Amino acid sequence: MTLDANHQLLERELAADDPWSLDSSSFEQARYAEMLRMLRCNGGASSALEVGCAAGAFTEMLAPFCVRLTVLDVMPQAIERAQLRTSKWSHITWVTCGIQRFSTTERFDFIVVAEVLYYLKDVVEMQAAIRNMVSMLAPGGTLIFGSARDEICQRWGHAAGAETVIALFNESLSEVDRLNCRSGSANEDCLIVRFRKPEGSSEQSNLGH
Repeated sequence: MTLDANHQLLERELAADDPWSLDSSSFEQARYAEMLRMLRCNGGASSALEVGCAAGAFTEMLAPFCVRLTVLDVMPQAIERAQLRTSKWSHITWVTCGIQRFSTTERFDFIVVAEVLYYLKDVVEMQAAIRNMVSMLAPGGTLIFGSARDEICQRWGHAAGAETVIALFNESLSEVDRLNCRSGSANEDCLIVRFRKPEGSSEQSNLGH
């Protein structure tokens, strides 16, 4: 699926009252609960980055655990919906941008990216996004990644899913915890992984070089 086609798909999906059933699905709620559990293992975050906010369902859960939270999404509609949902929080910075092009001098001690990277057009784009996230993660910081499995993502028309991306992250980060979250539906089978950046890591990743 091309980048333009993925953008059009996101526009259609975001037009729904409850995009991706993030509020109504027991599977999605269980997935969020596991991601929060992984976050709590670190006792919260002083500076966090959420990559891809959808309509703000997880942003609303994540905000209380962060002193500062930066939320990034390529879709202005997603940012607008998430801002409305989290209007009571004053410590959130909103950025409309793709993760592979996002730039900041801040180093985050927590990054979460879930059900996002398979919307990129190919594995090369995924590698660029991963390089950028690894460079922005502080030494000793935690990254939580979640995605539907490769087979499901490819069936949906995307280039790759969880297994491919996890292998790419493992080239630069240390895998700490992995969970398979699934239901009886053929489309509800994802992997959630907690990674840690080694304390002595340099700011730049060698991934893909």
